[in-house]
Amino acid sequence: MPRAALSIRNLTKQFGVGATVVTAVDRVSFDVAGGEFFTMLGPSGCGKTTTLRAIAGLDQPTSGEILVDGRNFISVPPQKRNIGMVFQSYALFPHLTIFENVAYGLRLRGTSAAEIERRVGESLTLLELGAYAARHPGALSGGQQQRVSIARALVYEPTMLLLDEPLANLDAKLRVMMREEIRALQRRLGITTLYVTHDQEEAMAVSDRIAVFNRGRLVQIGTPAEIYARPNTLFVADFIGRANFLPVRLRTPSAPSAGVTLADGSALTPARQVRLEPDEAATLGGPQDGVVMVRPEHVTLDATGGDLRCRVQRIQLLGGVLRYAAASAASAVDIRIETTRAVAGIAEGADAYLSIPAADAVLYHR
Repeated sequence: MPRAALSIRNLTKQFGVGATVVTAVDRVSFDVAGGEFFTMLGPSGCGKTTTLRAIAGLDQPTSGEILVDGRNFISVPPQKRNIGMVFQSYALFPHLTIFENVAYGLRLRGTSAAEIERRVGESLTLLELGAYAARHPGALSGGQQQRVSIARALVYEPTMLLLDEPLANLDAKLRVMMREEIRALQRRLGITTLYVTHDQEEAMAVSDRIAVFNRGRLVQIGTPAEIYARPNTLFVADFIGRANFLPVRLRTPSAPSAGVTLADGSALTPARQVRLEPDEAATLGGPQDGVVMVRPEHVTLDATGGDLRCRVQRIQLLGGVLRYAAASAASAVDIRIETTRAVAGIAEGADAYLSIPAADAVLYHR
C-alpha cells in the first residue's frame, strides 16, 4: 500500500468572528514520516480533532499549510486527497450489509463492479471480516463494527489513514485488544497513520511518536519514552502518566542547578531543570520558586531510613502494582509510591521514610 509523508506548517483554525472568535488550533507545525504511526494526544477541546479534520479536508483552515509529499492540500477537496478516515461513531449504514457498507464509497466514485468485488473482498479479508460480508452492522459486536469502519477506509487504497478516537465507544478490555490490532495492521501495511485520542495509555502503547496538545497549541512532540521521561511542561508531566509534584525554593535563586530546598527543609539537586513559560509559572503558589516532579515508580519507601520522614496513609493493590500514599511535610498532598512488591515492615498508619533519586527528579522553576 502506498504511503505519504505529511508536513503541517503554522496551521491555524478559528471559529466565529470579531469578539466571539475562538482559536481552536493555534499555529501548529509538525512533520510525519511516511509509514509512521503518529498520535495527537490531549484533553477534550485541545485542537487535536480539528487538526485531523483539516488534514482530511473536512474543515478549512484559517491559515497555514498542509503538505502531502510536498504538495499543498489546502485547496484539494476531501474526495481527491486519497486519505482514509475512521470516525469514533463508526458511521455505518444499518440497512446495508457489511459488503455494501465497505463498497459504498467505491460505488459513488463509479468504480467497476469487478474492481469493487476485488477491493472489498481484500479489505474484508485483511480485517478478518470475510465471513460477515452478508450480515448487517446490528448483528456485529462493537469491535467488529470498528473493524468494518477501518475496512471501509482502507478499501480506497489510501496513502494515509486518519483515526479519530476510534476506540472511545468500546469497553476497557476490548479497547486494549483493538488498539493492538490497529497497531499490528498498520505495521503490516506500512501506511502513514495519524491517530487522535485523549487516552495517554493508549497513545503510549501504539505510537512511534506523540504530539501533545493543550489549548489549541502543540506543546511537545517526541517518542513515548521521551514524552514520559522528559516532559517539557508541567501540563505534559501531569497529563502523561502519574506524577508527584513537590513545592520547592531555589537554594541559589540565580542558579537552579545548585539545587532546591523542599518544604520540610531537606535538600535535593534534581538532574534536570526546566524553566517554566510565564503562564505555567503564574500557577505556582505562595513563595515557592518551582516544583520538583518525580514519578511514583521512582520514589522508594523504607521502614528504617531515607530522605524524607512520612506516614503511610493507604496501601492499594492494583493488579501487579502496589500503590502507597504517604503524608509528608515536604508536600501538601500525599506522595504516591508504586512498586511491584510489598515493602517489608510497612502497614497503613506506619511511620516510614521516602527517598527521591536526584537522577529521576525534574525541577520546573520560574
